[in-house]
Amino acid sequence: MNTLCRQGGRLLALLLLCGLALQLYFVARIALMAVVDPQSTSFQRSEAWRLAVEKRQILWSQDWVADERIAAHLKRAVVASEDAGFADHSGVEWDAIEAAYEKNQKAEARAARINEQLAKRQTQRPGAAPAKAPVNPKLVGGSTITQQLAKNLFLSGERTAARKAQEIVLAYLLEAFLDKRRILAVYLNSVEWGEGIFGAQAAARHYFHVDAAQLGAMQAARLAVMLPAPKRFEKNPGSAYVSGRAGTIVARMGGVELP
Repeated sequence: MNTLCRQGGRLLALLLLCGLALQLYFVARIALMAVVDPQSTSFQRSEAWRLAVEKRQILWSQDWVADERIAAHLKRAVVASEDAGFADHSGVEWDAIEAAYEKNQKAEARAARINEQLAKRQTQRPGAAPAKAPVNPKLVGGSTITQQLAKNLFLSGERTAARKAQEIVLAYLLEAFLDKRRILAVYLNSVEWGEGIFGAQAAARHYFHVDAAQLGAMQAARLAVMLPAPKRFEKNPGSAYVSGRAGTIVARMGGVELP
């Protein structure tokens, strides 16, 4: 029994040591990011692998530009759309996380009820083709720009409590080692704006044939609208929804405080 306890204690100590080493690695990477632009993110590498496997080629567009070469319109639009309190919070908005959790719980419960009804109908008609595909709940994240950057830089896209906890720790580390202006610049240079399209410069060139520094207010707002689901919106970037939502963002941009 004592031997088993000692072995368990050693295993726990090893796990804690590995966890500490991982956090120190993250600290070093983030501290370096204050002066060195990250060459790629975890999300970008996973996308490159997916494109190589699925399409046997990697169509890629990314061109890192300095902070001053990104239009203020785009910065204001993205903050207005994604994280209105960006300039003031410390990396995490707990109220937003709580609200997102409650909304997701309701969405999952609703999807479960619908799927249960579909399953009952299927059992009443054995052998018949399913009338509808199972419903997947529409989940929201409640993440700040800093949290989104933390996830894109270092983590996978899986939705687990452990991944969310690590994202929060990384968000606080980013805020501790980088100023808000740098966080926003790294985010805008690395975020996805379509399949194989990463960063403000690539997005501006792809959708509007201008440099990121030349984006107008409405153009910037359209790009901001795309951020939650760029692969979906890139199919029709001029849709009525994108235009309408962009108009709302433009109206909010004047009240945005930039770092």
